[in-house]
Amino acid sequence: MAVAAPPPPPAPRTIEITAVEYLTPPLLVYPLASRRAQEQGHVHVRVLVDAGGAPQQMRVIRSSGHARLDESALATVRATRFKPYTENGTPLPFWVVMPLVFELQ
Repeated sequence: MAVAAPPPPPAPRTIEITAVEYLTPPLLVYPLASRRAQEQGHVHVRVLVDAGGAPQQMRVIRSSGHARLDESALATVRATRFKPYTENGTPLPFWVVMPLVFELQ
């Protein structure tokens, strides 16, 4: 008699950015060349965070229009550590869209 395989885990949920907590918060680094060129913009990065709070997959879903700023946004997300998202006490992976803003003062 064959034993049935356990059901696959549910797909990761998408969590609003306002519900996300950080162990290591995002620290945006403004590239010096972008400052000199007066580049500004908003970058939205969609990131899959694993059950331990580490970013696993990410992609820019809204570009600033400047490659250096987009790359800096991705580097920021890679260095961020998230507080694990839990349901019923069980940590689960989740998706979140992180808006990152590059504005010159």
